[in-house]
Amino acid sequence: MRILLFISQNYSFEILRPIQEYALKNNDQVMWMLYGNNVDQSYFLANESFTDSIQEVQNFKPDAVFVPGNVVPSFIQGLKVQVFHGFEWKKKGHFKIRGCFDLYCTQGPFFTEKFAKLSEKHQFFDVVETGWTKLDKLFNAEPMPVNNLGLPIVLYAPTFSPSLSSAVELKDKIVALSKQNKFHWIVKFHPKMDKKIIEQYMQLQHEHLVVLETSNLSGLLQTSNVIVSDTSSVITEFMLLNKPAITYNNASPESALINITEPEQLNDALNTALNPTAERMALITAYREQYHPSHDAKATQRVYEAVKSRVINGKLAPKALPFNLIRQIKMRKKFNYWKL
Repeated sequence: MRILLFISQNYSFEILRPIQEYALKNNDQVMWMLYGNNVDQSYFLANESFTDSIQEVQNFKPDAVFVPGNVVPSFIQGLKVQVFHGFEWKKKGHFKIRGCFDLYCTQGPFFTEKFAKLSEKHQFFDVVETGWTKLDKLFNAEPMPVNNLGLPIVLYAPTFSPSLSSAVELKDKIVALSKQNKFHWIVKFHPKMDKKIIEQYMQLQHEHLVVLETSNLSGLLQTSNVIVSDTSSVITEFMLLNKPAITYNNASPESALINITEPEQLNDALNTALNPTAERMALITAYREQYHPSHDAKATQRVYEAVKSRVINGKLAPKALPFNLIRQIKMRKKFNYWKL
């Protein structure tokens, strides 16, 4: 197969590289397509082929296009495959059908059931529960070495969305708790976080409050004892490691989460998380089974097999992708591509 990896954000490398690795082992050809201006080209490895030229992509003639984002041009040939950029269904638009994809590779029953119902309604895409490619690395990742001086490691990873982020409201409390020397705080911001907020935290760093920029998120999740967030996909990733999560004003707090609504509740929540009851661990297990029950690190293999089957035999959905004139024009204008 000829495989195109369609990337628009730096965090997509962790999602798409497992597909590239598996494809190359199967003697497939792989090319990366850059969309937009948010991808740092220095992240590409020496042996990776990438382009921002739509004509080069058309000459490549991909059989399948893997997309972690929400859209992909319909004028690029090949099976369009949605592999998702996270678990955060509570954010607007997660289940919005934009008419761009032939196949949705879902993470677990919660997502599969919802997309399957949408597939019955629209009839132009297939749904296969595969697990999430990014997590193959997570389950096998080595913990990141951290000089925490024996203190519990608390990972603070807020979302960037201003309406959902806790970064401003929790800042003073996090700084105060970090100075009590009871916890070692690591702050990991989303790439889209407001740069002014990042700078504020960086100026407040000290021995037990560190702002960390790393591409090794899996190692960081493995090494942390508890996560503090709000409404972010990283919460689910962390809990899949059978660890407790604290959320601040979560958009739809499930029972497995330790959700707080005031900054002053954070210290007690940390004590609860670091000393979980059997009941809480049972809730976390049930949560894992709904969102990503497979922990065998073979999600990429299942995605690949689902795609290859459809490249060879065609998708099962009876209808072709719908023609969206407005999106067509916007995409063609974006790429300055007007060939038929």
